[in-house]
Amino acid sequence: MLDKSRLSAKIDTQNEIEKFNKLAKEWRDPKGKFKHVKTFNQTRFKNIRSAINKHFDRDLNQDHPFRAIDLLDIGCGAGLLSEPLADLGANVTGIDASAMNISIAKEHAQSKKIKVNYQHCLAEELLTNNIAGVDKKLILKGYDVILNTEVIEHVNDKSKLIHTCCQLLRPNGLLIMATLNRTIKSYLIAIIGAEYIMRYLPIGTHQWKHFVKPSEIITQLHTHQVNVLYSQGMSLNPFTHRWYTHKNTDVNYLLYATKPKLIKT
Repeated sequence: MLDKSRLSAKIDTQNEIEKFNKLAKEWRDPKGKFKHVKTFNQTRFKNIRSAINKHFDRDLNQDHPFRAIDLLDIGCGAGLLSEPLADLGANVTGIDASAMNISIAKEHAQSKKIKVNYQHCLAEELLTNNIAGVDKKLILKGYDVILNTEVIEHVNDKSKLIHTCCQLLRPNGLLIMATLNRTIKSYLIAIIGAEYIMRYLPIGTHQWKHFVKPSEIITQLHTHQVNVLYSQGMSLNPFTHRWYTHKNTDVNYLLYATKPKLIKT
């Protein structure tokens, strides 16, 4: 018998991949559809850099302060986070479901002579397949840092993605998730405002029903014994067009979690 729910999930996923394949070339175009995302990414990157620095007690004043940190960027897109983190010394693996995104990311990294291991695959494939170009020993050992930013709201099986992140995370590792909260406020701001009125994003970029409440992620993480450290909200100042960080997670938010250290006996 045909499993309609699984077929629907497959179709939804494929639709999302095709949508981002079409938009892939826009990510790094300063005059493209995502030009207003640049300041958003800069603010997000600063928060992520600060969290990694604090968690692993590094000194940002040193050359390549993130040296020897194994980092996995799930849904890396065109490498907007992968590249600057690799530039800080991290050993970065960037994966994405969009072949076009990976192609553009590879080309840009090569032009800037930044070393990032980009692979066209899904996160769960790292656990089940031998992905050419990805060190199997590293997958078994786990990653020090896993980024899952602006991905989960495009995935049908959210619990599976969270499970995969937890499986790939090393003890004392840092998991950073960024997404949109499923609130009336987020619908008004992130969809009506950002897509239909201000046109910061192409119409149809997001579907509100796929937004995720922080409590839903936290519940899933706890089932895998991964502890939430804190969360941060992000908002755009409409007058300065700059993004800033605060405690309110009603719309955009970053969530930081860690897996407990192994206790030696």
